[in-house]
Amino acid sequence: MTRGNQRDLAREKAAKKNAGKAKSANEQDANKGLTKEQRMARDAEIMRLKQQKKAEAAAAGGSGGK
Repeated sequence: MTRGNQRDLAREKAAKKNAGKAKSANEQDANKGLTKEQRMARDAEIMRLKQQKKAEAAAAGGSGGK
């Protein structure tokens, strides 16, 4: 029994899904022009802000997430 073009359609869908995953970290748009250390510092600052915001929400008596 043949499957027609179902296999081809699945391959195209998977290719679209994985389109941006082949790029390395320094080739991605958000990381253009940054060194690894600069990316790490930026990401660490973002995480610190998230933690601070969550701690403030918990101190105010609200639920800070899940």
